[in-house]
Amino acid sequence: MAQNLTKEAQELLDLLEKKEKLVAMLAPSFVIDFQYPEIVGRLKRLGFEIVAEISRGAIDTNKQLNALLKLHPGRRVITSPCPTIVRLIRNKYPHLEQYLAKIDSPMSATAKLIKKEYPGYKPVHFSPCMVKKLEASEDFPELDILALTYKDLAAVFHAKKNVALKKDLKAKFDIVGEETRLYPISGGLAQSSGITKNFTDEEYDVISGPVLADKILKDFPHKSELKILDILNCDGGCIAGPGMISVDSLSRRRQKVVDFWKSQQK
Repeated sequence: MAQNLTKEAQELLDLLEKKEKLVAMLAPSFVIDFQYPEIVGRLKRLGFEIVAEISRGAIDTNKQLNALLKLHPGRRVITSPCPTIVRLIRNKYPHLEQYLAKIDSPMSATAKLIKKEYPGYKPVHFSPCMVKKLEASEDFPELDILALTYKDLAAVFHAKKNVALKKDLKAKFDIVGEETRLYPISGGLAQSSGITKNFTDEEYDVISGPVLADKILKDFPHKSELKILDILNCDGGCIAGPGMISVDSLSRRRQKVVDFWKSQQK
């Protein structure tokens, strides 16, 4: 294994060397660490034939969540896109596992879409989340997802110095998800799924950060008025994931995501 490469980064380099058929799946926080549309062109020059937005899978996640709420209108639900929260509940609060929404995460939903539309291609997921690696291998092994962080991707680019960074103004996503590009920000799921419009303030809550997450999970059984809990482990949402390269403030990271969302509005 090359020095300073994680096993996932080395696996990606091996796949690229073998010229395997690959689809890159970029989490919507990518704009914090990479420029658009340059990153799409760079990934394609690296060896990816298809580049997809994970926010496309988030659209399906929202549809599944709303279908669940419609089917069980009185059911209390804890959202499940965050694999760290899912594991916290499994390990520390197993009595709350019954409330976890049994639906696809944006990563798994995007991978399923790829398996359907591009059979024979391997989905490769890029995000700021270290625990997505466990979600891919433990929760969805049948989807054969290779999960890497943005730091991993930067290391792969460094190892493949011939993949120059240049202005790719015509590069574009092959699989697009516009309406859920705010997903990595705390409350992004609630905003894009309609929860903020369809439930009263006391019926839903948006929580991020390990301290607040732990507190709300302890209190959840006693807060019967709380129907929907939109919860992420990292402070401010996925924009604070440990696999992020950026050292910008949370407010600056958040603004980059919002600016990209606004700039791509039709």
